[in-house]
Amino acid sequence: MRRVAKLSAACIATAALALTATACGSTSSENDSSSSSSADGGKGIKIGLAYDVGGRGDRSFNDSAARGADKAKDEFGGSLKELTAKSSDTEADREQRLTDLADAGYNPIVAVGFSYATSVDKVAAKYPKVSFGLIDAVAKAKNVDSITFTEEQGSYLAGVAAALKTKKDHVGFIGGVDTPLIKKFEAGYAQGVKDTNPKVKVDVQYLTHGSDFSGFADPAKGKEAASGMLDNGADVIYAAAGSSGNGSIEAISGVKGAWAIGVDSDQYNIPGLSKFKNSILTSMVKNVDVGVYDFIKSVHEGKPLTGNQVYSLAKGGVSLSTSGGFIDDIQPKLDEAKKKIVDGTITVKTS
Repeated sequence: MRRVAKLSAACIATAALALTATACGSTSSENDSSSSSSADGGKGIKIGLAYDVGGRGDRSFNDSAARGADKAKDEFGGSLKELTAKSSDTEADREQRLTDLADAGYNPIVAVGFSYATSVDKVAAKYPKVSFGLIDAVAKAKNVDSITFTEEQGSYLAGVAAALKTKKDHVGFIGGVDTPLIKKFEAGYAQGVKDTNPKVKVDVQYLTHGSDFSGFADPAKGKEAASGMLDNGADVIYAAAGSSGNGSIEAISGVKGAWAIGVDSDQYNIPGLSKFKNSILTSMVKNVDVGVYDFIKSVHEGKPLTGNQVYSLAKGGVSLSTSGGFIDDIQPKLDEAKKKIVDGTITVKTS
């Protein structure tokens, strides 16, 4: 994980499940990282980043967004202000977080996660001269770049890999929260498994439901869910659960012959998961960093992206990582499945 220089604010707080805990009535944790150009007369771009629960350090979704913002800040100069959501956030909390960034002069502002969809539309309408980026949902406001991905397509390939690697004809899927977005991961994965080998059983479990987003930031729950699936006979488990997935990887690493499939980032190469990497078969990489960087770059160049930018399998928006070489033996079959998706022979379900 990248190191972030932390400047003291009125109150710096962190949320326990997001690797930080709140204090002093703050609704989020705060990080402020500045390059020399911003300290030199305020030059450069001022990037505001509103994370989903888990924040920077989740080794998955939020970290991917952070990489894109870090790259933009390093390349263009300026500063980066980071605020992190809590599992208990209300719509008002999310709206206030974005408003605070806009009031402080940050432009562009990136909202990381579908839970910000409503608040982005509200706040963007109040700040028409500020460019907003929204990950994983489509906004209505004209000054918003909606950055979405074909998660189901990448997950289909993860399902193909799982079906080819299982020794027990039994695999699993762990979703962080039962939402339409995570259902896309499940649907693609299950279809990939069944298209490859209809005999393979797919267990499915969600950690939380409805408005309880703690399922994206509870490694203990992820570990418990994976342990249950392993006990039930599954030997390949794919978790789309934010930092909760780290717990599932830990559980899987303790079982000989079992494989974990990571998500969002190439989790084999995440330092904080290095002791488990030999159990990470592959990761369904979702290039949130590319979407975030492209958006910030467009604002820096004075031509802000708006509308919906869809990062598909064909465009490299999603992919399977090859780190560790564990899927080298099945790569031809994965390439064949990818080709069929790209040329339209296979249509991957989203639910």
